[in-house]
Amino acid sequence: MEEDAWLPMKGLGRRGRLAAHESLGRRGAWLRMGAGSRERGFVVKMFRKILKFAGILAGVLFLAVAGLLVFLSFTEYRPADVEDLEVEGNASAALQEGQELTIVSWNTGYGCLGETADFFMDGGKGVKTADAALARQNVDAMIGDLQEMAPDIVLLQEVDFGSDRSSNIQETALFAQAFPAMEAVFARNFQVAFLPYPIPPIGKVDSGIQTLSSFQMQGTQRIQLPIPFKWPIRMANLKRCLLLGRIPIEGSERELVIVNLHLEAYDNGEGKTMQANMLRSILEEAAAKGNYVIAGGDFNQSFGNVDTTMYPLQEGKWACGLLDIKEYAKGEWQFAMDNAQPSCRSLDQPYAGADRETFQYYLIDGFIVSENVKILSCETVNRDFVNSDHNPVKLMVQLGDIAS
Repeated sequence: MEEDAWLPMKGLGRRGRLAAHESLGRRGAWLRMGAGSRERGFVVKMFRKILKFAGILAGVLFLAVAGLLVFLSFTEYRPADVEDLEVEGNASAALQEGQELTIVSWNTGYGCLGETADFFMDGGKGVKTADAALARQNVDAMIGDLQEMAPDIVLLQEVDFGSDRSSNIQETALFAQAFPAMEAVFARNFQVAFLPYPIPPIGKVDSGIQTLSSFQMQGTQRIQLPIPFKWPIRMANLKRCLLLGRIPIEGSERELVIVNLHLEAYDNGEGKTMQANMLRSILEEAAAKGNYVIAGGDFNQSFGNVDTTMYPLQEGKWACGLLDIKEYAKGEWQFAMDNAQPSCRSLDQPYAGADRETFQYYLIDGFIVSENVKILSCETVNRDFVNSDHNPVKLMVQLGDIAS
């Protein structure tokens, strides 16, 4: 104890000084305890504030997620199983028995999946993969390619009707206006008011498949395909469909039934199988009436009768499905894919500047044709994936039992 602490005790006896010393010791201990108690109180108060802030933050996040789920549920696209579609334009050409036709199918990649694009769903990083200028440039280039091929019927997939990802360009209108002598019909398969993933989010999506025809179409329908996803994933996912059109044959009770399609891509395989089975059922029903039937588009599957060994699957890359053609009645259907060129390329990296020899390619775009239609040729037209991650596929056919 310091000297000053003993000054008041100099007049006390030994016992008094000891008693005073004990009193001072207890006082010091209480003072020290009081200081420690204040420190502990400060820590407790800070901890409570942190817990309160964390609770508020968790509550805000919970409300935000709950609000988003409610919003997506309220705005979810819920198409009917079958919907009649309105055809725009007035085609004047008449379809004849024995006539030769050129049909082109092209997944346009909504104008934003050209050679500079990669995409997060395929192992890349891109979300908004093109600005408005590039998207319009890609669409205009594809229109020019289609006009050069001069098809009678065009089957387009991934055509945006007004989406944030493609700068809200009305692509359906651009394709329709570019072919004034054709009729146009559009079927939505992807409509989400706000797609919240990834970061930054995709945002609003309105997209689908579009058919253009030089011949007048009747009874055009949107037919809903099975959806493999459950709530809540289903709300922000595609509602894939078939776009079915019927073209009357002049002087005949037969029709040309033309089906535009874009089957499941990002599922465990169950969705592809269910959708392929439903497609087969619809095609067989149309053919049983004696009609000519052609289904074309992006199957996201290779055909079992086509050699794809020149495009082997690389480790870690997206894998397409395999359409089991044995499910179809033998001799009644034809399956057309051209393996001389890949119809699709991987989006795990941009194509521009990449090593073409080691790139991942696919063969997933083609046609299923009834046996009463003669296939003259099927060609994957090499556009080197400049404006889309798919090449167009051109089918030339002749209607009727030509062999007889």
